[in-house]
Amino acid sequence: MLAAPGSKAGRAGFPTQRDSVATSTQAQGSKATAPQGTGAGGFALPAAPLLALTQDAKFLATLKSVTDAKHPVLAAGSEIDLSSALMGRHAAGVAVLDAAAVATPIAKLTARLHAQFPDLVLIVAGNADEQGALAAQITDGSVHRFLHKPVSEQRVRLFVEAAWRRHEEALHGRSTAAGAAPRPPRRVKWGLLAAGAVVLGAALGWYAIRPHEEPAAPPAEPAATTAAQAADDAVLEELLVRAGTALAAGALVAPPEANAADLYREALRRNARDPRAANGLEQVIDRLVTDAELQLQDHHLDAAQQLADQARAISPNHARVAFLTAQIGAQRERAVLGKAQRAAASGDVSAALAVIDDAAKGGPRSTLVDQARQQLAQKQVDERVADLLLRGREALASGAVIEPPQQNARFLFESARTLAPADPAVQQAHQELIARLQGEAHQAIAAGNAEQADAWINAAAESGAAAAEVAALHTAAQQLRGAAKADALAHTEALFNQRMAQGRLLEPANDSARYYLEQLAQAEPANASTLAARTAFETRLLGEAHNAVQAHDYAAGRHWLSEAQAAGASPVAVAAAESELAAAQAAAPSAARATAEADTSYVNASVLTRTRYVAPQFPANARDRRLEGWVDVQFVVKTDGALGDVSIVGAEPVGVFEQVALDAVRRWRYQPVMRDGQAIAQRARIRVRFAMQP
Repeated sequence: MLAAPGSKAGRAGFPTQRDSVATSTQAQGSKATAPQGTGAGGFALPAAPLLALTQDAKFLATLKSVTDAKHPVLAAGSEIDLSSALMGRHAAGVAVLDAAAVATPIAKLTARLHAQFPDLVLIVAGNADEQGALAAQITDGSVHRFLHKPVSEQRVRLFVEAAWRRHEEALHGRSTAAGAAPRPPRRVKWGLLAAGAVVLGAALGWYAIRPHEEPAAPPAEPAATTAAQAADDAVLEELLVRAGTALAAGALVAPPEANAADLYREALRRNARDPRAANGLEQVIDRLVTDAELQLQDHHLDAAQQLADQARAISPNHARVAFLTAQIGAQRERAVLGKAQRAAASGDVSAALAVIDDAAKGGPRSTLVDQARQQLAQKQVDERVADLLLRGREALASGAVIEPPQQNARFLFESARTLAPADPAVQQAHQELIARLQGEAHQAIAAGNAEQADAWINAAAESGAAAAEVAALHTAAQQLRGAAKADALAHTEALFNQRMAQGRLLEPANDSARYYLEQLAQAEPANASTLAARTAFETRLLGEAHNAVQAHDYAAGRHWLSEAQAAGASPVAVAAAESELAAAQAAAPSAARATAEADTSYVNASVLTRTRYVAPQFPANARDRRLEGWVDVQFVVKTDGALGDVSIVGAEPVGVFEQVALDAVRRWRYQPVMRDGQAIAQRARIRVRFAMQP
């Protein structure tokens, strides 16, 4: 802490104010003029002294070597002495603080001094860690400059002169105010987006660099040797003279090959052991950095960046250049945040995000900017969620619960839930959606619509409804489906029995006993009613074959046998019926037998002339399964060319293509077969093939 003048701490073991003044006066010799007054603690104060808190004699001597009688050095060996000097002065000036000479953490000490003496221009000397601790204060101007120890006289001179210029500019600014009350600086209030932008930006920039030491001087050589080399190397001397002239003229990096930087580099390449070239480059960097800092103070970021880039090109790892770059980055960051703030304040969050994203394209951004982007993105998400909830409730009220696609309540609520699953309003909307889906499922079940109920139940399950409730709804829908299926089977069975009683076994194709038997087999192939119907149908076909044989209608008998075989009748029963047919034909008179043989002989349909062709439809289920096969069909070409007694005599695979083959062949037409000038009936066979198109 800074102690008050005259305290016990100030008198115990530390140099007194009078001792400090005497030391300073003796060091200045004839240059210093004794002040006219003394401070409250006994200090003799000059008009505008340079206060130096240090215990480093070499550093103190450097400070004295760069000052003049107008600003003599006033040394303080401790914080107490510094406090006494400041309390005894009437006008603040410049103070140089050696971090190695203070007990208080340097950042706290400088913050306290700036708060008590806002007009005091502070320069701190120390190492890289101490500069990092002061990064925020250096950025906001509380600490004017930071000197890396060990210091060079040239840098100390530049820093001290810049500090006095700042002090004089501040005094001039107050004098022109003509007594007007100082206006407090505007403060931008934007939460985390503005608070601490400079501090964080500068700190991040500083910690990214490595501690920088002053360029090591080349190994010392005897003066006679150095002088002899210089005298012998006229080219080197000319380069150094030209470089010095360019430096004095301000030609630091331009024009090419005639600027101070290029000339000093060329001299260094000619003699790397000559310290004048290295010192010259250091002066060029100091000038560039100082100019950049002035541009930065005037908020000319591009100009400051250009100067910093020029200095980096000379010395990529220079500590001052790295720290300057961090300061420029901090100001750019502050500008970006300000622009984003204005866009967000106008309600255009997308534009604010675009500002930050565009700025990030030029390189990495700091944690502060990332946090700002996260806040803006969250605001954008919140607005999107609110819009989705509003539209979802409107859809729910209009009955658009799960349709149409992407415009229904379920889609809109689930979209909001994806963006903000923990939002209470989103969770409430989700519960409303599930309740509505379950209610719709109950209504569909009550209406006897099992398929619609399944759609509502599945939607409820996908939306996260309770498993127990979903299971109960599935059970109710299954019971409904079972009852509906039983009713449908009973109705189909009744139609089958009715067509059997009517003798409509095979025709018409879509309203025959065979048609309804196929319906029963598709719905419940193992059902007892289906098995009984199949047995009754096969028995009836064999009975029709028997009746035809008894009536000596052998063609009809063979037709019925073919139908029975295609329907899956017992091979034993079919064989017995065929034997009966063969025996009956054998017992018939020879003329009748010859006529029967002529009537029942089969020809390949390819020898007949077809006049009408209807292509069979490829079954959809076979196409989906990529099945291929064939069906052998036999039929009678009547005297008018129409077909009759169309039946299946073979198929591969069984039960896939038979029906579509029959439906197509029945619609074919042929030219009548002529014999002895008269049309006769002719039996024919054909194999209908089913193949997938390439």
